[in-house]
Amino acid sequence: MHTVSSKREPAGVGECAGGSGAGSDRSAAREPGLAVPEQETLAATWSSAMWIGATAAALVVWMLAYSQLEPFSNWLVDALPIQPGTHLHEALTFFALDTPKVLLLLTIVVFGMGVIRSFFSADRTRAMLAGRHEGAGNVAAATLGIVTPFCSCSAVPMFIGFVSAGVPLGVTFSFLIAAPMVNEVALGLLLGLVGWKVAMIYLGFGLAVAIVSGWLIGQLHLEGWLEPWVRDLRTAPAEMAAQRLTPADRIMAGLDAMRDIIGRVWLWMIIGIGAGAFIHGYVPTELLASIMGHDAWWSVPAVVLIAVPIYSNAAGIIPVVEALLGKGAALGTVLAFMMAVTAISAPETILLRRVLSVRLIAVFIGVVTVGILAVGYLFNILI
Repeated sequence: MHTVSSKREPAGVGECAGGSGAGSDRSAAREPGLAVPEQETLAATWSSAMWIGATAAALVVWMLAYSQLEPFSNWLVDALPIQPGTHLHEALTFFALDTPKVLLLLTIVVFGMGVIRSFFSADRTRAMLAGRHEGAGNVAAATLGIVTPFCSCSAVPMFIGFVSAGVPLGVTFSFLIAAPMVNEVALGLLLGLVGWKVAMIYLGFGLAVAIVSGWLIGQLHLEGWLEPWVRDLRTAPAEMAAQRLTPADRIMAGLDAMRDIIGRVWLWMIIGIGAGAFIHGYVPTELLASIMGHDAWWSVPAVVLIAVPIYSNAAGIIPVVEALLGKGAALGTVLAFMMAVTAISAPETILLRRVLSVRLIAVFIGVVTVGILAVGYLFNILI
């Protein structure tokens, strides 16, 4: 366990601002694999083989349910007293299909990555990055951000923990950018909703933005622009605590992650699907293509500006991305919008103000924004 100096952190550090959308970040406070009481009872009753068998059976049920989503949603909408082919019919068809589809995708992805994250606690992540030099450290930090998707609510405590453990500032920023922007939820939903090509493109360029942005910030040597109390933090050397978890423990970690993350994002998921359904059913393809198409050069910076006040996450924004792409919006413009919502939104900036000076926040936003704009324009030119 780390020992921290007697300096107190400002009140509210580590809490979600206003509890907006994400709720308290329980996953940051509880180590992966730590069972809740009900799970402890099951763990004492069930063997690892029984847990593995139950998980395999649940996977079969998941696959059967997923394969029947489209016929079920079509049957449900057709049963309503709505004329087929109308705007409302199209919107409801989108909503009826995407709601269970996103929920099922979210369930399987979060469970799988919850199991994987049982190998990567917050302390273990800090230990793996402590002492890393710029360059290789940025790559490692951005890559770890994929499997340790800490949301905006946990950005401040994670930032404090990394800096106090001796992780270089630029490396810390690479993790801070990648974790909310290029995480397993974003990639899993993109893969399921818009295809593997877009998912891999987003992964590659999202990592590039996180790595290059963190490296550039590191080269500027802006440690002096941290808030004074953060600079004064001192901890013991980071160590990797041995984790002796059984397969049952890791399965329970996945179940715990499902309950935690889905409980925090379901409302934003419904809002995002609703917005996507409205776009799909009511917004003319020609209008959207003229505003966000390849010929609208100004669309990339415009969507980045629009994204700044939006507080959302992958579960909420990807259904909107699906609808925009289906209506003819340019891929680069849509990717820029998604990256901006998850990486440089105003709510996350407000949280970071607790540990960063205004000058350092300005540099962070400026560097990341340039990277996002470059991705948007590059894709609009090449595709």
